[in-house]
Amino acid sequence: MFIEKGLPIGNITSQIFANIYLNELDWFIKRELKMKYYFRYADDFLILHQDENYLKEILEKIGEFLKSELGLNLHPDKVSIRKFHQGIDFWGYVVLPGYAVLRTKTKRRILRKMKLKRFLLSEEIISEESYNQSLQSYLGVLKHCNGRKISSKLISGAS
Repeated sequence: MFIEKGLPIGNITSQIFANIYLNELDWFIKRELKMKYYFRYADDFLILHQDENYLKEILEKIGEFLKSELGLNLHPDKVSIRKFHQGIDFWGYVVLPGYAVLRTKTKRRILRKMKLKRFLLSEEIISEESYNQSLQSYLGVLKHCNGRKISSKLISGAS
């Protein structure tokens, strides 16, 4: 008999549980490491600091804390230390000093999905309400970055 464990990735409950479970990490980074610029959502987090060597130092401490206290490991391929002016890829955006842009992969996915939605709408497979809900959702994503051109494309129906 095969018993599955866990929750589907992207499921709202898995996001909530990640936020609850990783609360200890938040406290560690804020109280123990005294990091001022720390951001986390679910299992993604970002720390900003001007000293690259200090970031390397605390990265080791964070890895040790996760392993000993929470039984977790940092994914070696998903950890990077970058200069802020190079842009930071986070939550589907590339965050730069003073502004953010949509990640190219995210932009292509949105345009591809909305093209499909327009086709499904034209074939009366989905309702106009369903189409508009998707459109409004993507327009909401674009409000958090410099996404006016993409928003215009989505509204006009161009791809």
